[in-house]
Amino acid sequence: MNKVITISFFFFLVFITNTNAQEFSRKDSLRGNLTEIRTCYDVTFYDLFVMVDEEELSIERSYNIIYFTAIKDFKRIQIDLSSNMEIFRIDFEDDTLEFNREFDAVYIDFKRIIKKGEQALIKVWYGGYPREAVNPPWDGGFSWKNDKNGNPWIGVSCQGLGASTWWPCKDHQSDEPDSMKITSTVRNPWQAISNGNLRSDTSEWNQYLESWTNVREWFVSYPINNYNVTLCIGDYVKFSEQYISDKDTLQMDYYVLHDNLEKAKEHFKQVIPMMSCFENYFGKYPFWNDGYALVETSYLGMEHQSAIAYGNDFLAGYHGNTSHIDDLDFDFIIVHESGHEWWGNSITTNDIADMWVHEGFCTYSEVLYVECMYGYKAMLSYVNNQKRSVRNDKAVIGPYHVNKGGSSDMYFKGSLMLHTLRSLIEDDNIWFDIIKGIANDFKYQTINGQDIIDYINKKANKNFTTFFSQYLENKDIPQLQYKLQKQGRHYTLLFRWEAIINFDMPVLINIGKDDFWIYPSNSWQELDLGSFDKYDFKVRDDLFFIEVKKL
Repeated sequence: MNKVITISFFFFLVFITNTNAQEFSRKDSLRGNLTEIRTCYDVTFYDLFVMVDEEELSIERSYNIIYFTAIKDFKRIQIDLSSNMEIFRIDFEDDTLEFNREFDAVYIDFKRIIKKGEQALIKVWYGGYPREAVNPPWDGGFSWKNDKNGNPWIGVSCQGLGASTWWPCKDHQSDEPDSMKITSTVRNPWQAISNGNLRSDTSEWNQYLESWTNVREWFVSYPINNYNVTLCIGDYVKFSEQYISDKDTLQMDYYVLHDNLEKAKEHFKQVIPMMSCFENYFGKYPFWNDGYALVETSYLGMEHQSAIAYGNDFLAGYHGNTSHIDDLDFDFIIVHESGHEWWGNSITTNDIADMWVHEGFCTYSEVLYVECMYGYKAMLSYVNNQKRSVRNDKAVIGPYHVNKGGSSDMYFKGSLMLHTLRSLIEDDNIWFDIIKGIANDFKYQTINGQDIIDYINKKANKNFTTFFSQYLENKDIPQLQYKLQKQGRHYTLLFRWEAIINFDMPVLINIGKDDFWIYPSNSWQELDLGSFDKYDFKVRDDLFFIEVKKL
């Protein structure tokens, strides 16, 4: 479901020339750039069939049927499949199509012109040995593991790396199918869990695997991004519960390894209270008809739409590290990855360079969860605890059109930026209307980061362009420099911003009673504070993500 304007190849070349092009290769541009042979068609539906051989660590004779609508006349398109995977043939209208490769890009040539507005499909037969995950989910691929009983335990994670590492698709975040079918074949007795709702579950003899197999068909009824498509295979057992909202029922399913059933039943009691908090801040769970699911995996976690990967071993915090969550008592992976159902899954950025929208808002969803469950004071402590994880190593926004994200600060700096913005807006009714408005007005869409900035400016009736530029485009946070000069019994405050850009964000200070605003710029200013105990002076840096330096 293509929702972006075509970017000319000339603009792309100019951009790369001006953004340190030597860092990127032809392979990067083939993956990240929207050339005419990608924008000429809009994917509307994927019908993916995957046969997994856990003994050979391979995907056997599988296929993906790609349904599309022509945006303009064309005879050639690009799809994507990792070069270590093999395409056997491509079927179209009772014939086969010619194709060739350049790195992971596959160019398909049609024997006639596909006319603008025409709806068509191709069937891509493929197989091979998908990339094995190195450090999932960050350095992803297939995780070929065994549980403690020696049974196969297989999962896949591919954000950033790309779904084309294991199935053929148009591998760009800007084009989501309107819906999708995922059919899996695995050896009996193992179960395969995927996204959406289970439509059929049958057993049959498979000549390729030379075994009885379980064949499961899953259906996703909403737009879904390629990296969110998942497959989990193992000795799973399922239990369920329901979440009721305004007399509407959300099905909530949990798939865990057989030996962990009782542990999971107790540990997952925190899910429904979390869902209630998120619904309050962001609106109704966006994939209601497909249900919500947690699926136990051998790796830590991933926000797979309606089938969230969970691998936190039923521990509080970040795999037992509760200092990560300010010594509170909840499962970080459940909360963070569930937050992505709104931030990243329902709303998806066109380019991975804008992943701050996914990760910044999702990390901030943890902050709001803490406020909901533990109160405002605990929220302030939690969000300020995130400061220790900020690296300030490079810009949060990455380079566009080369499938490259920015700094990992997109998580914590992104969250702290939003916390700061809440303080600047100075009206929680407006702030929470903005948050819920973004979640609902951009639901099921692919967007640019600038769309979010423009939306906030409009809803807040203020111009935060410079603010976002400071926090997203520059690696360092602004430094508030100040001096206190005593004249008799009075103090004069001298203050300024030390920032790369012309920065003028106001901040709150306190000298013993109520907070009040000062309005620093890059030039020194002074303010008579009158008589007070200098030890009462405080910059409210708990409400802002800034560096404070007394000179």
